Amino acid sequence: MSAPADGHGGSAFEHGLVLGKFYPPHAGHHHLVRTARDRCARLTVLVCASSVESVPLADRVRWMREVHPDVRVVGAVDDIPVDLHDSGVWDAHMAVFRGAVPERVDAVFTSEPYGQELARRFGAESVCVDPDRTLFPVSGTAVRKDPVGCWDFLAPPVRAALTRRVVVLGAESTGTTTLALALAGHYRRRGGVWARTQYVPEYGREFSEQKLTALRAGRPSARWEDVEFAAEDFPLIAERQNAREDAAARAGSPVLFCDTDSFATTVWRERYLGGRDPVIEEIAALNTHHLWLLTDDEGVPFEDDGLRADEELRPWMTARFGAELARTGREFTLVSGTREHRLATAVAAVDALLGRGWHFAPPLPERR
Repeated sequence: MSAPADGHGGSAFEHGLVLGKFYPPHAGHHHLVRTARDRCARLTVLVCASSVESVPLADRVRWMREVHPDVRVVGAVDDIPVDLHDSGVWDAHMAVFRGAVPERVDAVFTSEPYGQELARRFGAESVCVDPDRTLFPVSGTAVRKDPVGCWDFLAPPVRAALTRRVVVLGAESTGTTTLALALAGHYRRRGGVWARTQYVPEYGREFSEQKLTALRAGRPSARWEDVEFAAEDFPLIAERQNAREDAAARAGSPVLFCDTDSFATTVWRERYLGGRDPVIEEIAALNTHHLWLLTDDEGVPFEDDGLRADEELRPWMTARFGAELARTGREFTLVSGTREHRLATAVAAVDALLGRGWHFAPPLPERR
């Protein structure tokens, strides 16, 4: 018999098991895990992924561990086709499951029809949790088909992984901040889930302000031209930029706008110190971005706000950004013209990016 998961009065079971693909994990999965945790002295969550799926097993395990730090989460690769009516196929799956969870299991918690057979094969009690998905009307299939429509059912680490990150970068005084803020405002006005669209400011500017302030503490007459950068400054800037992006992506909408990024730091380092730094390039590779908007220096007057210099270098910077974006295979659009034209060009590029959707490889089909 399948035991209902009503009430959470103490630990009804010594060791419970929750098993699933979590492709990707959503609120229904987390409800299942929390229900099981409340009824077990110990709980193991087994994440099973096939090689054909496009979200790595390691990512799913990491996400589940973050959301559920009080349970044990393990992973296994399971490339065996699904056939709920074939005993031999069941045996093959159980070999994978037992290899990952060899200890005794007292209860198996699922929301699926196969829960009773899975529990029987573990010699455990079957506990069915919200099989009709009345509490959380969502499924992995629905998320893969329409992540935007399911956004509110996704936990912060999954949102951060799925967010489309758009970077606005360019030479000094070419309108990167203006454009990034305008884009964030444009998408917020769409309402719904888009109302949470985030903007990430340039950490390098904050860092520069701090350096100038520190210099003026000893030399009140110091100007921006007197500030000197050290080689170790730029990896720090890149790391902080990455961290702030990740924090914003966890709390935002399906699109995030960044005023520069860690990749741009490689060119800024070249501008101030000359040469490249492989450490910064490694840091830049840690964050995934999807589109870069390069602001043209032509047609934008140079404004010295106290943290800018060398107006004559702007064409060189624009060219270097463009060359490095092309060399590294990053998708980018050059935005030129009036402020209105730049915004229109940028919105069209972002809409095209979002219009391509989120593509998940289909899981192994179930034989019927």
